[in-house]
Amino acid sequence: MSFDFTVQATDGRARTGVIETSRGAIRTPAFMPVGTAATVKGMKPADVRASGADILLGNTYHLMLRPGAERVARLGGLHRFMDWSHPILTDSGGYQVMSLGDLVKVTEEGVEFRSHLDGSRHFVSPERSIAIQRLLGSDIVMAFDECTRHPATRDEAARSMALSMRWAERSRTAFLADPGRSALFGIQQGALFEDLRRESAERLVEVGFEGYAIGGLAVGEGQAAMFEVLDYAPGQLPADRPRYLMGVGKPADILGAVLRGVDMFDCVLPTRSGRTAQAFTALGTLNLRNARFAEDSSPLDDSCPCPVCARFSRAYLHHLFRAGEMLGPMLLTEHNLWHYQQLMAGLRAAIAEGQVEAFARVALAAYAAGGA
Repeated sequence: MSFDFTVQATDGRARTGVIETSRGAIRTPAFMPVGTAATVKGMKPADVRASGADILLGNTYHLMLRPGAERVARLGGLHRFMDWSHPILTDSGGYQVMSLGDLVKVTEEGVEFRSHLDGSRHFVSPERSIAIQRLLGSDIVMAFDECTRHPATRDEAARSMALSMRWAERSRTAFLADPGRSALFGIQQGALFEDLRRESAERLVEVGFEGYAIGGLAVGEGQAAMFEVLDYAPGQLPADRPRYLMGVGKPADILGAVLRGVDMFDCVLPTRSGRTAQAFTALGTLNLRNARFAEDSSPLDDSCPCPVCARFSRAYLHHLFRAGEMLGPMLLTEHNLWHYQQLMAGLRAAIAEGQVEAFARVALAAYAAGGA
């Protein structure tokens, strides 16, 4: 196995470090752009890399349905298939399967579901999820889990967490049968209940994983409730392993989570927002469809070093969206990814300098003050 994590500096609970993999280093805190179907929508892989991304996320559920994990393997694996030579983390597919609602039947053995594409029946177990991620060639594999729905009663959360922990053990057994060069992360569950999250963490640590994810958040509980969980959940996980908060989030969410000890993030927000004319800037979020930008010759963000801010005006981007031109979503997606990576770079530098609280305070105040 080629995987190592080194914490290089701490500032309060915030940490900065490096994850070493066989396909390169991942600087933490790290944001992973989401390449759901073997593509970060609207972006060429080289441009994603140029934004500062060290690692991408691929989606097991979507890739197993189309084009199929076996086909990807025959074509040389996900890295070659999508022309990305750097690390890839694949999620287990559990969240996407659970989001299908009535199309899903959960048993001890796994999950039976109908494809959202054509209604065909499929079954995924912890063993099958690991096998799919192996076929894709993932560098960081995620254990199969049940993402606890929100809101959940304590009994519902306890049942769901216990099932996920049994599945985590089966995922680890399947993974160790052929570990290769990749790493396996376990996923903490327990909804909003501190004792359940502690039990989940203890059971995961007993099994042993290369990293640990905090699951079951960013599912509708709101930022305040999420931060209440993050006040204790990262500290329940081993300090010498990466901590990954799944599916988060807005820049303010990331800032708050880093201050609480989280190392890794992923979210569709910067790309999805780029497709809907929403631009993240240091002074808040801009809606480029707004008529006030029609004759605004300034860049999206004077402080942003991205190619979009260097070459194009707000007026031009406004025009592209009003005209329905595909270049608009492409350019805004590129800018948003740069913004997120600049935020992560700023956090890493601030932690190393012992200034992360001040950095976060200034950034949050600017986000709150601007935008339109």
